[in-house]
Amino acid sequence: MDQRFIEAFKSSAASVLGSMAFTQATAGVHYVKQDEQSTGDVSAIVGLTGQWEGSLSVSFAEACICGVVGNMFGEEIPAINDEVEDAVGELTNIISGDARRRIAELGVIIEGAVPLVVAGKGHRVRHMTSAPIWAIPFETPVGGFVIELCLTPAAL
Repeated sequence: MDQRFIEAFKSSAASVLGSMAFTQATAGVHYVKQDEQSTGDVSAIVGLTGQWEGSLSVSFAEACICGVVGNMFGEEIPAINDEVEDAVGELTNIISGDARRRIAELGVIIEGAVPLVVAGKGHRVRHMTSAPIWAIPFETPVGGFVIELCLTPAAL
């Protein structure tokens, strides 16, 4: 995995949460994840194609996403509901798009599909390639979330 891709997703997530949800997101140390178990209570998964192929997921703990969406809507959100799930998909789509724009500036074109949202404690996230899954943990004042990135160069 090109480490510049990981940096693009770190920067994009911090930027998107800051501008859309008025929430500071600080990236931790990224690592290779060993299983399919979600780290959060609601996730969005995006298929990626182009010069690199694979998938991306963003998984939020319930307290985190309720706080983030509450900041976006200007009201308290007590639990994950349909609006929260929609927001997870939109946030993931925007983070993905911004990161892919940053990666395009490096000369690499990656396209993204429409996010699929999965909710529920203990759900699994299956990535689309057998490449290593890079996990990027984030902390916010309202809780944590994790971006998972699984990419491999496309076969020509």
